[in-house]
Amino acid sequence: MKNKTWLAFGAHSDDVEIGMGASIYKHTKNGGRVIICDLTEAELSSNGTVELRKTEANEAARLLGVAERLNLQLPDRGLYINDDYILKIVSVIRKVKPDVIFAPFWEDRHPDHGNCARLVDEAVFSSGVKKVTDPENLEPHRTGSVYYYFINGFHKPDCLVDVSEDYEHKIAALNAYKSQFIKTADSFNTPLVNGYIESVKARELLFGKEAGICFAEGFMCKRPIVLKELL
Repeated sequence: MKNKTWLAFGAHSDDVEIGMGASIYKHTKNGGRVIICDLTEAELSSNGTVELRKTEANEAARLLGVAERLNLQLPDRGLYINDDYILKIVSVIRKVKPDVIFAPFWEDRHPDHGNCARLVDEAVFSSGVKKVTDPENLEPHRTGSVYYYFINGFHKPDCLVDVSEDYEHKIAALNAYKSQFIKTADSFNTPLVNGYIESVKARELLFGKEAGICFAEGFMCKRPIVLKELL
């Protein structure tokens, strides 16, 4: 996977880091290129502001070695299946021409996360259709693989990535989102300010334990994973 381009979509800034921050750092440190595309500005977030979230998101991306962070400014809590939204995502895919695409796992307590996955699925298919015209009139692009990362909850993954050596970089990226994960006197009481990072860490420690390693990030996929040979 070295030198491959990854395109990771999230409904909100911090989604991608929660699900696959360590895998991103592992990829970039080995020469890979990663683009993050947040669909919304999280303008309805209970804590922080749009401007603060943007600053935090850019810092988290820097810590993970992300090449570019995009934001489509779609409506927070309004990520419904919509042709205009799909075509905006198609434009991103065709412009970036990723080798691999990532999106949130479609089963999640937050409706925006599941709807983000559905919008990306629609866009992945449409981006490869020649007669589908996107807003920037770009050439079709077909992406080889799509994987889904976990945000909330615990699920049995289809595959694991050993991120034991890189996990501290994920935690550093999550800690960049002080408005979301650090409880203050002014914080609204959300699940994120009540030990959320610790719960993510516990999940990935358990994934690692099942595989005989320290930390692992889990992913789902809709197509069989093909190995060139049995390990």
